[in-house]
Amino acid sequence: MLAMATAQGGARMRSWVIILLLSLLLVFCLLYSITVGRYDIGIVDVGRILLDNVIPAQTPSWTTVQADVVESIRLPRVLAAILVGAGLAISGAALQGLFRNPLVDSSTIGVTFGAGFGGTLAILLVGGGYPVLAASFAFGMGSLLAVKGLATVRGRASTLTLVLAGVVVSAFFTAAISICKLLADPQQKLPAITYWLMGSIAATSYRDLILMSLAILPPMIVIFLLRYQINILSLGEQKARALGAPIELVQWTIFIAISIISAGVVATSGIIGWVGLVIPHVARALVGPDHGRLLPVSALLGAIYLLLVDNIARTATVAELPLGIITALIGVPVFAIVLRRVQAKSGWSHD
Repeated sequence: MLAMATAQGGARMRSWVIILLLSLLLVFCLLYSITVGRYDIGIVDVGRILLDNVIPAQTPSWTTVQADVVESIRLPRVLAAILVGAGLAISGAALQGLFRNPLVDSSTIGVTFGAGFGGTLAILLVGGGYPVLAASFAFGMGSLLAVKGLATVRGRASTLTLVLAGVVVSAFFTAAISICKLLADPQQKLPAITYWLMGSIAATSYRDLILMSLAILPPMIVIFLLRYQINILSLGEQKARALGAPIELVQWTIFIAISIISAGVVATSGIIGWVGLVIPHVARALVGPDHGRLLPVSALLGAIYLLLVDNIARTATVAELPLGIITALIGVPVFAIVLRRVQAKSGWSHD
């Protein structure tokens, strides 16, 4: 008993150390990412410019142009990468725990492609702007209702039927997106639709950042508050019911929270895949399956990961690459390696 308590205390301390180190790494990556770009600004100057908003400098060592580049152009983009990465990663970790399946993320419940269709339809009919945001969000939430309607039989929905319903809804909206692309003007609207679907935060403004924050931060807090309930549900439905867990209430609360995150991300940034699928596996390897530690570590890793991916997108070629392409190129081999290791250790079944 004493040995078990000591081991748990050691694991908890190790998790706090990892969270602290990842937090420091995130701050460094944030400052470094602001220096990345065609206009050269050192990391020390970036720190001074940002600190000037809290403690005004008596004699600034930077120019007005440098301050505008840091605060008006690069900072909102960097903060958007942090929000999107953290939101997608924590969504994936929560869903993998609920479904007890390492192969699921927010696209599993149909929201990602539903929101993608809404944005595509808005670009096709209107051309862009706030209708894209509104349509993406509306269709993203509508896709969740469609999944719920398909999966619910006699007032209950099993985990398997939820996954199958999500696959059906995702396939439907994927086909609908293809129809919209087929009907789009190949000179103007088709390139806009294609680029938007591949995901980008290049044009993020502070207004977009506020919308992202409203869509991502509150649901993340809700998911974290339900971390112990997710631990119980990850034991399986039968054990969870035996322990008296309100399975349906917790499931749908988390589904709604994840849907809001996914719809908000797609509405403002397009479809950015593989973050919620890969990052939770890395987090689980660091701190184990307890969602009290797994969720914050996943959020930190997701934020750091998307910052680095966005840096690659800005510097890899002359023309900026969409984020969705890079996350897929990195995510596929990483996920293949993780999956091989999990299979070799039979890790998921023993989590």
